[in-house]
Amino acid sequence: MATQTLPEVDTRPEGTDSTGNDEPKMFHYVKKAKIAESAVMGNLVVALCGETFPVTKSPKPGSPVCPDCKKIFESLPPGGDD
Repeated sequence: MATQTLPEVDTRPEGTDSTGNDEPKMFHYVKKAKIAESAVMGNLVVALCGETFPVTKSPKPGSPVCPDCKKIFESLPPGGDD
């Protein structure tokens, strides 16, 4: 079984969904090219589900993912290696 990913999509936290300990509740899929720009310049990014937020944290393995983003991501065609 082969795993394929879309190179332009990654997960990052939703800035307004946070817990009391400064950990985001869930992460969203975002275009990879926009992540560094947001982290450096503070620009807002738009997740696949439509949420808009600045990139502030990186997801860890096992972090919860937005169900809407996950559904949209899984319905996209497989990406290439370019």
